[in-house]
Amino acid sequence: MGEVHVRVRLSNAADLEQAAQGLIDKQTVRSCEVEALVDTGVTRSVIPPEILHQLGVRIHRQTTGRLADGSQVPVGMSGPITFEILGRETCEDAYVVGNEVLIGQTVLETTDLLVDCKKQKVIPNPAHPDGPVFRI
Repeated sequence: MGEVHVRVRLSNAADLEQAAQGLIDKQTVRSCEVEALVDTGVTRSVIPPEILHQLGVRIHRQTTGRLADGSQVPVGMSGPITFEILGRETCEDAYVVGNEVLIGQTVLETTDLLVDCKKQKVIPNPAHPDGPVFRI
């Protein structure tokens, strides 16, 4: 199986909330679009420090992450970031490490997006083509 990449818009969630309240202009929301690697072996998403700074988001706590080789490393956990993929969005913290954006399981689950390994792309869940449906 090859790598799966997807275009993602990352935004400062606090800026989005202020814009929604009319406190700041929508044009001033700090955001960026990047090509991200979808990694179903990663629980939480990962962003590089440069993107964290570009978004104006702070590291709000330190935690421990486990790498693919099993080793544990200290990593920063960002404040809230909005991830928008294929018109679906979710807000969550991300690990701050490395030099590439990785989309993890929690973003895929909360946006109800699936990985089509055969076609090497991310697709909306066919059971919910109009958006996520969650049990409450």
